Amino acid sequence: MLTREVIVEALTKLSDELARRGIIGEIDIVDGTAMVLAFSARLSTKDVDAIFEPASEVRAAAARIALELNLDNDWLNDAAKGFLSSNGTFQPVADLDLPNLRVLAPTAEYMLAMKVLAARAGRGEERGDAGDIRFLIQRLGLTTTDSVLEIVQRYYDPTRLLPRNVFTVDSIIEELKA
Repeated sequence: MLTREVIVEALTKLSDELARRGIIGEIDIVDGTAMVLAFSARLSTKDVDAIFEPASEVRAAAARIALELNLDNDWLNDAAKGFLSSNGTFQPVADLDLPNLRVLAPTAEYMLAMKVLAARAGRGEERGDAGDIRFLIQRLGLTTTDSVLEIVQRYYDPTRLLPRNVFTVDSIIEELKA
């Protein structure tokens, strides 16, 4: 698991490596990494899910950082790109100012929409998305399933919502009311 400290160290070294190559990159973090770095909702995550540019240069630099810090080869990956919305909004991570790497995270509403759309169940030590959804609902002060689904529909076609997505939100709202 990657803690905030490890992620910040890896991104700092990534910025340094990009500087050595004369490149300024951008990384839009999502999923667990955003929950750790931007929202301080978790202590760790298993990897850094992100979209990054320039992709091939960032990927090559990340491979070098993996060796240097003894991280998994896929510590930085773009596997979550299927959950991105063309309406998505990102903002700079407030306390992470790196000279050659711009680090952005989704707004709380956009992150909530992504988490609800994914609504993965957790197994073992992995919590799934319910804990993150609960955190974001509370952070945004939402009290009804409809208010949550309204946000999701700002970013995604409502036909992408499955019964399990709505059930997850219903369950969390009911739990928060108890």
